[in-house]
Amino acid sequence: MKQLFYLVICIAFVPLTAFSQFLTIAPEGGNKEASVTEKIGLTDVTVHYNRPGVKGREGKIWGQLVPVGFTNPGFGSSKSSPWRAGANENTTIEFTNDVKIEGQALPAGKYGFFIAYDPQECTLIFSKNARSWGAYYYDPKEDALRVKVKPAALDKSVEWLKYEFLDQTENAATVALQWEKLMIPFKVETDYVKDQIASFRQELRTEKGFTWEGWNQAAAWCAQRKVNLDEALLWADSATSTNFGGDRSFAAWSTKALVLQQLGRGAEGEALVKKALPLATMIELHQYGRQLLQQKKQKEALEVFKQNHQQHPGEFTTLMGLTRGYSANGDYKQAAKYASQALALAPDPANKAFIERMIGQLKEGKDIN
Repeated sequence: MKQLFYLVICIAFVPLTAFSQFLTIAPEGGNKEASVTEKIGLTDVTVHYNRPGVKGREGKIWGQLVPVGFTNPGFGSSKSSPWRAGANENTTIEFTNDVKIEGQALPAGKYGFFIAYDPQECTLIFSKNARSWGAYYYDPKEDALRVKVKPAALDKSVEWLKYEFLDQTENAATVALQWEKLMIPFKVETDYVKDQIASFRQELRTEKGFTWEGWNQAAAWCAQRKVNLDEALLWADSATSTNFGGDRSFAAWSTKALVLQQLGRGAEGEALVKKALPLATMIELHQYGRQLLQQKKQKEALEVFKQNHQQHPGEFTTLMGLTRGYSANGDYKQAAKYASQALALAPDPANKAFIERMIGQLKEGKDIN
């Protein structure tokens, strides 16, 4: 009996906070919680929002349910609030790198996202406060950026509000809010080159910096885009050093040569490649010959293709190299000869048909390159 009395006393004095946890329930009104993430360049862009439905309110969404401009929500500290760009808690948008919104700079970070709707021109607001509920505590002093965009009509009605990424390119995309028969789009741009170079610098300080391939990849990327060339040359030096084994790689030396070429030191680069030719595989030699053709160095390319064929006679790849090399130098008869030999070794019907078209062009006196 004493033990029972003691238990009752203990329960009576359990702090009320122990029972103050809330249960997880679905959002009010059946609104759907959602998030969407896309990578633009190297930047992750994430929109977290709640999706209200039209629910038979066609024609009553824009300008009514979503008011025009700023309104007094009647609760909280704000007396003039924009729309929360969704339902329930405020919409947020996060960028892992610096971006531009409609051409205006916005630092990396997480922002509360609001819209002051207007049928002619909407004002998009990115707030430094991403933790408040809805727009009840909106404060214009916390604005990080405001931009204006034009809404666009949709052909088909969208029942549940959604955000989509449209018109994506290497470094940009359009983020579009779509609901009912209206879309509010805004363009997000990233500095892909700056972000990629910064990523290289960071990654080369990890285990990836202990192999020549990592240094070579970073240097090659810069050389191909003609950016950050001075640092790319330092990376190429590391790639070709004895420390990581790249001194025995034709790929590493050819990358360094390309960097030197972009720096206006082409003769020095060519000397490096010639010295490294004995290190090249059949495929690497073939690719180098193709590269020379792209640089309009037809004679030099033909010599590389000849060397490759001498080292690897009777191979489909080297026969195709001679075909391209002779064609580039205007010797279509010789080119057709090697094309016919390559035809017999074609690995599949697609290659066979391609070579047959080549032979037809060569017989008409046309360069196949």
